[in-house]
Amino acid sequence: MALRVAVIGSGPAGIYTAEALVKQSAGGVRVDVLERLPTPYGLVRYGVAPDHTSIKSIANYLKRVLELPEVRFLGGVTLGEHLSVADLLGHYDAVVYCTGAMVDRRLGIPGEDLPGSVAATDFVNWYCGHPDVDPSRFTLDSSEVAVIGVGNVAVDVVRILAKTADELSRTDVPHDVLQRLSESQVKAIHMVGRRGPEHAKFTLKELRELGELDNADVVVRPDEAQVLGSGFSRQVQGNVDVIRSWAAREPVGRARRLDVRFWLRPVEILGAERVEGLRLERTRLSPEGRVVGTGEFETLPVGMVLRSVGYQSVPLPGVPFSEDTMTVPNQAGRVREREYVAGWLKRGPTGVIGTNKSDAAETVRTLLADLEGRERVPATATIDALLAERGVRPITYDEWQAIEAAETELAKSLGRGDRVKLVGLEAMLRACRP
Repeated sequence: MALRVAVIGSGPAGIYTAEALVKQSAGGVRVDVLERLPTPYGLVRYGVAPDHTSIKSIANYLKRVLELPEVRFLGGVTLGEHLSVADLLGHYDAVVYCTGAMVDRRLGIPGEDLPGSVAATDFVNWYCGHPDVDPSRFTLDSSEVAVIGVGNVAVDVVRILAKTADELSRTDVPHDVLQRLSESQVKAIHMVGRRGPEHAKFTLKELRELGELDNADVVVRPDEAQVLGSGFSRQVQGNVDVIRSWAAREPVGRARRLDVRFWLRPVEILGAERVEGLRLERTRLSPEGRVVGTGEFETLPVGMVLRSVGYQSVPLPGVPFSEDTMTVPNQAGRVREREYVAGWLKRGPTGVIGTNKSDAAETVRTLLADLEGRERVPATATIDALLAERGVRPITYDEWQAIEAAETELAKSLGRGDRVKLVGLEAMLRACRP
């Protein structure tokens, strides 16, 4: 009898896990990929910036996995709401949790909860059309915005803020969101890092893209472009060289201005009813390599603060979770008997999308070794019957394809490229269940 495995989450980690199960078991497996949303691909659909079409093309690879005869997609099914861990273990030989890291870390400073202080994840979800975020969530009515963080997510956010709606019109940005972007009042964007250019987490390609923006002057202060030490890796030296070149530039009067700042940390978000400013403290490195304040402060007159200082996972109902590491404790992917984990939920938010492939392969090796020769869970009851009993009708892969087709048709009707995302669960359900 074929091994039956439930994979919870249909982002890259979950789909790579399904692929590894098929390959390593030589087809002697049936995999159900359960996803709370009607749509698969996780951060590839709702985290990759819409103007990064080459990265979004990873969805074509993930699609081929979901079309394997051994794999089945079940959308609109939520662990903890529709099914419990006990339900899953009663119907599958093993369960693999792959729900990623879904929330931003907090800054832990006064004023962080003021209206206008926002997790970058929420903003990314907004311009990527995530059904959890209303298209009216953001009104870009502030002339100045601060983005806290110097990694690739911060770069994506800055780039979307800096570009014109016309530049984004050929992407899959939801139409309502594009309208809001066209009405943006943003003139100045401040990207702020606690350390120096040599410590930034940019990839060189993404960093260079900022310097090629048609709608924004990129400004770096020469004193903040100074670096400590030498002998950097090729990647770091590339970043440093780009940032130094920006410090030598003169603004040419583009519509928007991007100030890339270093050696500053946020200490307070100011405002009475909403964000009115961001107080920053100049930093330096202690002899031990820690970031410490210098007692020198400045205030940016911003009306919005977007924090992008890292992702973290959230606990799943009935699944062990470490508040220290913000991951599911595991040994090579093993959590408990017949329970496993892969992806960021397993190792934390590290690596690139492709890192999930080797990570999933390790978990699957552990799973197959554990279950070799073990008696299978009886196949008398199916998860389909249990879901039907509870009034849950999962979104099938064919229905997901119907959603995709509707997005293609929407793009054609608007003259906007290959696809425009549908927003909201109701619109998606109308597309796949007319």
